[in-house]
Amino acid sequence: MMNAVFNKLRNLDAYPKVNEDFYSRTLSGGIITLVSSLSILLLVFSEFTLYLHTVTETKLLVDTSRGETFHINFDITFPAIPCTLLSVDTMDISGEQHHDIKHDIIKKRINAHGDVIESRPDGIGAPKIEKPLQRHGGRLEKNETYCGSCFGAEQSDDDCCNSCEEVREAYRKKGWAMTNADLIDQCKREGFFERIKEEDGEGCNIHGSLEVNRVAGNFHFAAGKSFHQSNFFFDDLISFQKDSYNISHKINKLAFGEYFPGVVNPLDGGQWTHTTSNGMYQYFIKVVPTIYTDIRGRTVNSNQYSVTEHFKDLEFISLNSHPGVFFFYDFSPIKVTFKEEHISFLHFITNICAVIGGIFTVAGIIDSFVYYGQRKIKKKAEIGKFR
Repeated sequence: MMNAVFNKLRNLDAYPKVNEDFYSRTLSGGIITLVSSLSILLLVFSEFTLYLHTVTETKLLVDTSRGETFHINFDITFPAIPCTLLSVDTMDISGEQHHDIKHDIIKKRINAHGDVIESRPDGIGAPKIEKPLQRHGGRLEKNETYCGSCFGAEQSDDDCCNSCEEVREAYRKKGWAMTNADLIDQCKREGFFERIKEEDGEGCNIHGSLEVNRVAGNFHFAAGKSFHQSNFFFDDLISFQKDSYNISHKINKLAFGEYFPGVVNPLDGGQWTHTTSNGMYQYFIKVVPTIYTDIRGRTVNSNQYSVTEHFKDLEFISLNSHPGVFFFYDFSPIKVTFKEEHISFLHFITNICAVIGGIFTVAGIIDSFVYYGQRKIKKKAEIGKFR
């Protein structure tokens, strides 16, 4: 019974064995074997290298996220605008506006050669001065808490303005243009106008981060501290004439979100030099939400963007337009996902088997052609001898 089963199994053998006495080994066969073996080693090593490396799978999805915020990271140099005169404002289509933003922003004073003179967080910051003016009109006495006057811009009787910036903010909330800074005690003791004169002829490198709503909007860098009243901008620095603004700038870095491998920010390193009269330089940016997942499963929620740019000469547009560099951004409805993956082990084994089997098969066909060619030549030679 068992012998019958074993006989049936022997009949299924797809690899019948040939007695060694019938083997014929040739020089050409040895050369073909050596070449095919080296080819197998090379291709197996190549497949193993590909197996160790990651591949990135890309997908496009409809973006359904909402109610989020994101960060805009920037590093921009203005070679002809002093730091004291440079302000950052944001606004979006939901109606949220922020003017003269100072949080998470660093300004570096630079000279005409681009060398850094001073680096400081934005904002003047009041130095300690003996007996500053109190809100009630007297001078600060010993053991008395300082509460500076807001010069008519107080929202309530308890409001205090202890620095020039706080006075300016109080004026801004009232919608007033502050044209009397030289008469305000806080600004005088902080040397506000002295600082402007000191920075004359300097430039400014400004870098930092803005957290904004994830809706269409814009952020801009304006020359001169601006206040907003009935949708118009007013300069509170009368001595700084409008036609003297030079908005030349270099974008060292501009990113909408965190860095991830392979991201390309098209504005990084971009530069524009002021060649005409005062105006607005505008960047129109389409932001593409992007999710990047690395091989360890760490996910980065970020963005990519594309951009077009345009310059507007203020001589030919509305008088209410304000000189500066404007970045208008909007979001794409399509989200891109990148996911790093390894080639599966089964796929790797399949490729290895295909390489070994394919090369041996081709090598066998080549060897057969060569062998039978040699036999034909040998037979012809033998027939020629007998003749």
